[in-house]
Amino acid sequence: MNAGVIIVGAGPAGLMLAGELRLAGVKAVVLEKLPERTGESRGLGFTARTMEVFDQRGLLPRFGDITTSDIGHFGGLAVDFGVLAGAHQAAKSVPQSQTEAVLEAWVTELGADLRRGHEAVSFTEDGDGVTVEARGPGGEPLTLRADYLVGCDGGRSMVRRTAGFDFPGTPANLEMFLADVKGIELETSMIGTTFPGGMVMVGPLPGGVTRLILCERGTPPQRRTAPPDYAEVVAGWKRVTGQDISHGEPVWVSAFGDATRQVTEYRRGRVFLAGDSAHIHLPAGGQGMNTSIQDSVNLGWKLGAVLQGRAPAPLLDTYHGERHPVGARLLMNTQAQGLLFLSGAEVQPLRDVLTELIGYEDVSRHLAAMVSGLEIRYDVGGGSHPLLGRRLPNAELAGDDVKAATSELLRGGRGVLLDLEDNAVLRRRAAGWADRVDIVTAAPHGSAGDGPLAGTAAALVRPDGYVAWAAPGSHDDLPTCLERWFGPPRA
Repeated sequence: MNAGVIIVGAGPAGLMLAGELRLAGVKAVVLEKLPERTGESRGLGFTARTMEVFDQRGLLPRFGDITTSDIGHFGGLAVDFGVLAGAHQAAKSVPQSQTEAVLEAWVTELGADLRRGHEAVSFTEDGDGVTVEARGPGGEPLTLRADYLVGCDGGRSMVRRTAGFDFPGTPANLEMFLADVKGIELETSMIGTTFPGGMVMVGPLPGGVTRLILCERGTPPQRRTAPPDYAEVVAGWKRVTGQDISHGEPVWVSAFGDATRQVTEYRRGRVFLAGDSAHIHLPAGGQGMNTSIQDSVNLGWKLGAVLQGRAPAPLLDTYHGERHPVGARLLMNTQAQGLLFLSGAEVQPLRDVLTELIGYEDVSRHLAAMVSGLEIRYDVGGGSHPLLGRRLPNAELAGDDVKAATSELLRGGRGVLLDLEDNAVLRRRAAGWADRVDIVTAAPHGSAGDGPLAGTAAALVRPDGYVAWAAPGSHDDLPTCLERWFGPPRA
């Protein structure tokens, strides 16, 4: 069979990518070796940026009541995320299993071909596409063909290994435990509690389950072929905290380390990597799943546009150019956090100094934006407008044909040209792209000149929500920018 894109892995990154491709009208096949979702939840909650991503696709209501909070941390040091004015608060109550269930339902509705129990074994690439060899649920061989292949198959990615991507970094120096346990009552400590022998975190989950994270200093990483026993967690917890949790009933137990690696390139020919296939790191602040989802949102519309003939092929190179620096920042800040909350008394002076600095609002805002993904600014071309390369802020709009929040304009995964000053000349210049870009004439609702769109006459917004052109202030004219991101105009 032939598809536009074959995706290996049905975690959050793979599912999000499949949804983005279907919004673009591309046939997407997802191969997942597990016959069903595990129900395990290594990731927990969403950052503010991921909340925006789900909002722009209309997915937030599917999660039901979401507990949000503006309390966060950086390396175990409390940070007030409320200083991020106008941003979504982070979600604290959504386990990864629910995220995967919501995304799976969404992509299935959109028509993605999700094949559980299908393991991608190998692939070959040629000038016209990629051929993937797989095994079906009964072990039967299966051959699939697509224009592009994307590895979303995690830290031990077969796609990354087979394609020969370089994956430099540092190996794990220690082993940590993560366990979801029923029947125990412990004081909540989501930003971590440090003891002489290590660090622990405790968080409540739905259904009377408690999430435990344990790092005992001096525990070397193990080469495991199976999950650890709960007894190992019990013994380590006792040594570090003095508390006995042996009466608890484990739901599942996992071990992980602090290895830090990133591929040197996110694309090799017709093969791309997204999520943990491209970067692994200490899970500090729950950033891994969120960054992975955002990788897919960046890549999905670009693959879709090229495959549908709506954009030039070089557009695909911007995926590495935009997301590799984001991944590098992710690795940098998780390594810094690891030093803060996993080291011993020798770094206490550093903790004390950083605690003082966090007391300054500018420092809190900087750290909160870093771990929330709100600091991201892509290179979309020169100009002085403050929105260039950043996500379009959410604002209520009102006009003759529209009364909606800006996030609602992105539901269909298309580009949007916001004409905020009823400029007929601007609209005529963009008319050749109306098959790919929605042209919306409106003004910020109740604007007093001090809202998030103050001083903006117009903005061209990519399908992923980032501003590619804005007036006044962009160096390139509108048609040049439209052609760069959306291809040539209609005849």
